[in-house]
Formats: sequence, structure tokens, C-alpha cells
Amino acid sequence: MDSHVANQRWIAHDTAQHVLAGLPTKGEVLSQLTAAEIAALGDSLTAAEIESLDFLDGDHRAKIAATNHDILQRELASRRDFFDKVEKSPLTDEQAGAVVSFDNRVRVIAAAGSGKTSVMVARAAYAIERGFVSADRVLMLAFNTDAAHELRERVSTRLGALGLSSDGLTASTFHAFGLSVIGQATGRKPRIAPWVESGQDATKVEQIVDELRDSSPGFRFKWDVFRLLYGRLSEEPDGGAPDSYDSSSRLTGFQTYRGETVRSEGERLIADWLFLNGVNYEYERPYAFDVADSEHSQYRPDFFYPDAQVWHEHWALRADGTAPESFAGYSDSMRWKRQVHQRCGTTLVETTWHEIINLSGFEALAAELTGHGLTLDWNPDRPTPGAKPLEHERLARLVRTFMSHVKSASLTRRDVETRLRQQPQRANPRTLLFLDLYWQIHDRWQAALRAADAVDFDDMLLQAAELVERDPSLARYDLVMVDEFQDTSRARARLTRALQQGEGKHLLAVGDDWQAINRFAGADLSLMTNFASYFGPTQTRRLQTTFRCTQTIADVASRFISRNPAQIAKEVQAARDKQGAPVTIVRLDDRESISSALEEHLTRLSAESPGNSVDVLGRYRFERDLMPRRRFPSLTVTFRTAHSAKGLEADHVILPNLTTGIYGFPSQIIDDPVLALAMSNEDDYPHAEERRLFYVALTRARHTVTIFTVTGLESPFVVELLKDPGVRVTTETAAAADVQACPGCGEGTLVRREGRYGSFLGCSRFPRCRQTLRL
Repeated sequence: MDSHVANQRWIAHDTAQHVLAGLPTKGEVLSQLTAAEIAALGDSLTAAEIESLDFLDGDHRAKIAATNHDILQRELASRRDFFDKVEKSPLTDEQAGAVVSFDNRVRVIAAAGSGKTSVMVARAAYAIERGFVSADRVLMLAFNTDAAHELRERVSTRLGALGLSSDGLTASTFHAFGLSVIGQATGRKPRIAPWVESGQDATKVEQIVDELRDSSPGFRFKWDVFRLLYGRLSEEPDGGAPDSYDSSSRLTGFQTYRGETVRSEGERLIADWLFLNGVNYEYERPYAFDVADSEHSQYRPDFFYPDAQVWHEHWALRADGTAPESFAGYSDSMRWKRQVHQRCGTTLVETTWHEIINLSGFEALAAELTGHGLTLDWNPDRPTPGAKPLEHERLARLVRTFMSHVKSASLTRRDVETRLRQQPQRANPRTLLFLDLYWQIHDRWQAALRAADAVDFDDMLLQAAELVERDPSLARYDLVMVDEFQDTSRARARLTRALQQGEGKHLLAVGDDWQAINRFAGADLSLMTNFASYFGPTQTRRLQTTFRCTQTIADVASRFISRNPAQIAKEVQAARDKQGAPVTIVRLDDRESISSALEEHLTRLSAESPGNSVDVLGRYRFERDLMPRRRFPSLTVTFRTAHSAKGLEADHVILPNLTTGIYGFPSQIIDDPVLALAMSNEDDYPHAEERRLFYVALTRARHTVTIFTVTGLESPFVVELLKDPGVRVTTETAAAADVQACPGCGEGTLVRREGRYGSFLGCSRFPRCRQTLRL
């Protein structure tokens, strides 16, 4: 410890652990002596010996922490000139503290715009300048090629300015580094599959699916059944949120492919199956006989087949024969309906929820209907005038995302089966059908890799990790720094951990869990939030000063993202503008007004802020069509998706279409329950990943954020922001707008509607929410 203090070098955890592991306690020392020997010592012990014995029972970890704190303060003071010059702008004490904390494992939680790259560059310079490591023992790993290039350029320039050589220092993407490890270890550098390297991996899945559908009628049928019937299905008989309203019958429920509204998901499942089979049916046709009595209104069976004069009841029953607890009197109702058919001599077909979500249930229904003379003509390509089915492309992307997590975590079929047993709530027919499809696609994917003599990124990273684990000499770097750690996958983390083998290894992981937006690519946020459980005892440092946003933007964004309790808490402070303009929400009358409103806003910015940059951030690429065609010579205007804007910034940010819906923001097409089966830790907060993406979009702005939405179609995120003191709401004319969040669901707004008794306020999310208020 004295030598570390004298040299002002941080006492690393592993160094301390090595010393403390062999240090006995005072009791252990005395236990080696007899009572007579202890008594004989008496007053013969010197002050130094007494101090040494007492030292053995001290709180060593607390003393080391206190010593490290002292070393940190002395380094910040004595090396202030270094920290002022290592980057173009002087490092803050936050940043310099993360540099000096030269522990074996350091997690830096960096807020948006807090200068995390400066910390990585300065840490490399500090380690080399102090003689802790040589440049050729430093490895910097980035998430993408652009970030790796920036690291290389910054390190070379800044070390050069200090008179330090960066020769031999490696700044690379994980993928390039993994390939080099394999080449070095085996003498044969692998080739990345062209469809993976070009970003066409989801397209490759679609191609494999087409091949399987052509070669296997069984696969074709199951793929179509999942896509058309189970793709939008919840997992309980009374589950699912209504998405349709029939004004003529005043029925709230679920829209079918044929366009009608039915009462339950189970009934929609059957209606859609009947439609795709070309079966003529009527929904809730009044029963052929008048059976109303003092306790029952006129009977309306779920389905009627006029071509066979057959009635059909679908029961909301689980596998154990029970109905949902909320269905009071359900058994009595079932008994009465069966008795009606028996008494009147009509033919009744019955199905249950448990049976119908299993393929065998449809097989039994098909057998009954054909037995009554009906013809079934299954046509998955039948045009749907009502609800739209899950597209092949979306299902292919889901498969590819699932594959990324399966591969990155090295999961086998047996591993997934074990997880199913451990999560019995997920072992439902929908999940089992998906897994049946998935493993066939997985096998074809692997076969295509072998045929091309190539690998994908996940397999390559895992191979590199295995090689380093078997041969620690490949882990030749003493200082490893990882950028954007919140987007790290299990495969990347395994390679990173393998590089920590041996003594004197130091890992710095920089990231922000608030900006984790790459789950679709296999990223596992739990590696960031539960860092120590995977890598070992860890020092955590925070960068909470943003050099980008105003305090208003920082506060609005922070309050929004912090509603998710699973996020790591941080208090973001603006370094420059302590106030700033409020985040502005502009309410438009309809979607068609977005383009013109966007053009008017850019015209105002052009006049008020010439020379400024503007990023228009869409949730989807197709929102580029909202951009005005005219140019604004005094502005630099760029359209990007929110995902592609990560790591970038602009003077002004515009979110052009913050509305609700399948292709809204938050997107309703991203998450599927099956993904939890392949992931290590599920964040079940509503729209968790989409919330982080919205946070990223907000924090790209230096000065202003303007959000366009549509009255009555406001995104749930807009509704949340309505209550924020840093947000103002206007109309197209920039006048203040009065808007009220729905007190029922909290995700919609109250809009004026007309009913049979006059005007009233109703929730914009109707029929999902039926909240109303009188005017």
C-alpha cells in the first residue's frame, strides 16, 4: 500500500485480493500459541508489534478505499496540466476520476453527450504516460466501424500532441478483432457470410423460409398458421386488448380478416381460420328458436354455418376445464346453451380456447365441419378486407432476432427446452409452434454457412472467445476498453471476459443503459446493469455532465426514461446552457398536415438560426417521405432514423410523426413474448426498448426539440410528456393548445365525440379504453 501511495497509483482490487487472501486474522495468529506462550508475552510486545496485531483485525477494504480516494485527489491536483491538455477541452473531475480509477474492472455509466470517448482516449494516454502499460498492450473495442475509426484517429492525434507514441495500440470493432484472433490462432482467417456482412441477414431468413415452404407442406402450413393466426395472439382466454368497434351493434372487440368485430381473441382466431378456409359463416346470428325466458335473453350462438345448418359455440376454457375467474356464471351459461340445442334438436359444434390454440384443435374442428358437408379450402394468400395479417418480413425479422440471442448465448435445443421447463408460463402451443419453425430455419442457416465456407458474426465471436479461453497467451492486452457497452451481446461479453485472464489485466467498459437500443441485434442490457455478476468485483464511475443538451432537454429526457425503475439512476447536469427552450409538441389536425407543418417549421428555423444543423429523426425509414422537397440554404437538414442517429448530434431535432399505431412511436411490431425465452433477463416495463430509443432521439439536440403529433392519435410518449414542466404544447399556428390526458388509461388523450345524447369527451385509444367524460 505504501508503494502505491508513494507512486500515486490506484490499488486495484485483484492486487489487494492477492495480498489479503494470505493475511491471517489476529485470532488466527494467537491460535498458534499456547496459553502459556500468550501469557509469557505479557508486556514484552513492542508498540509496532501490537500495532501489527491490531492491523490484522482492521477493515482492510475500507482502508484501501480511503487510500484510493486520497490517491485520486492527489492525482487530480498534481496532474491537472495533463488532464487539461490530453483532449481539446480540459477533462472534468468526473472524467479525470474515471481515468485515474485504474482498477481491474471499471464500469463507466456515461450520460448522453458526457464525453465518454474523451475518457477512453485519456485513459490510454494516462496508462502509457504513467508507464502502467505500453501502447501495444492497449485494446480499444468499438461497436461499429465509424466508432473504431474515430477512436484510432483521436488516440493517434491526442497522444501525438502529448509527445506519446500510439504505435501498436489497437482500436477495432469486435468483429474485426475476433477475425484477427481466429486468424492468429488457427492460421486461417474465416470469411463472414456475404448476406451477414451486407446486412441482408433478415432477407436470408426469408429466402430460407421460402425454400422450406416450397419443399415441406408441413412447414408451409405451420408457418402460415403462426403468421396468420397466432402472430397477434395473447396467451390467456381473457387476454388481449380490444382493437375494434362496431357502431351498428355497439360491440367493442377484435377485428377479423373479414372485417367484422367479434368479442374475444378466441373467436377472432376461429373467424380468421374459417375465412382463410373459405367457409361461409355468420357471427352471432339469432338462434332459430325463441328461447328467451326470465333469466336469459334471446340466444345468439357464436357462429352459424348456413350451408350446413350447424351452430358453433367457442368456450373460453383452459386445459383444466376452468374459465377465467372474471367470467362469473360461465359454467351455468354453458350448461343452459347445451340444453337448448338438445331440446330444440339443433346441431352444435363445440371448441375450447385450450384446444383451438393447439393445432390439433383446428384439426378436430375441420373434421367436424367436413363431416357436416362443408368444404374447406385453405388459402393463406386470400385477400383480407379487414384486419391485416403479420407480414412474412416481420416474422422473418422476429426469427432473426431470436437467432441472434440464441447464438450469442450459445443456447442449444436442450438449453431452450430447459428454459421452457423453468418458465412453464411460456410453454404454450404458440411458443412451441414458433420453436418448431425456428429450429428448422436455424438448421438451414447453419447449412448455408457451411456451404459458403463462411461464418456469421455470433459464431465467429464465440469461436474467438473459445480460442482465447483455451490459450490465454492470446489475451496479450493489459488494458482493454469497450465502447457502447450497453449494446454488448453475450458473445461479445464472453470474448471480453476471456481477455481478462491472467494477472494485471484492466477492463474499462463505457456505456449508458438509458441508450440501449440494439436488442434486435442480440444486445443484452443485463450485461451492463449486472456487470459485476458477469465480470467480477467492479468499480463504477458516472459521467453525469452533458456537454450537448440544454438543462431543459436533459431534464425532460431524464424524467421520461427514469420512469422505468430497472434503469440505473443518474442526475444529468448541463455544462453550458442551464435553462434552454422547452421541448415543444405541435398538435396537428391530421397526418396529411405533417409535411406542410414540417416545412413551415424549417422555414422559421432558417430565418431564426441560420447556419444551424437540423436532424429530422423518424422511427422508420419510410418517414423520409415526410421531408419537404425544397431546400433550406441556411440550414443543414438531414433525415435519419432514430436508430441511426445514435452517437450523433445536431443543433435542432425534429420528431415528425410521434403518433400511435402499429407503425407508431412506440412501435407495436418490435417485441414478441417468445424473445424472453432466449434472453437472460427480461425488462417487462411497457415499451422499455422503445422508451430508450425515444430518449436517444431527444438527447441528440443541442438547443431545441420539436415533436409533431396528430390530435387523437398522440403517442403514449406524448401523453406522458404532457405533464412535464419542461414541455409546451401548441397547435399548427403555434398558439398554446389545451390537451388532457385520459384519466382512465393514461396513454390516450380526451377528444370530443358525438353520441346519441350529444357531445362528450372520449379516450383517443378507444376501443382499447372506454373512458368518457361529460362536457
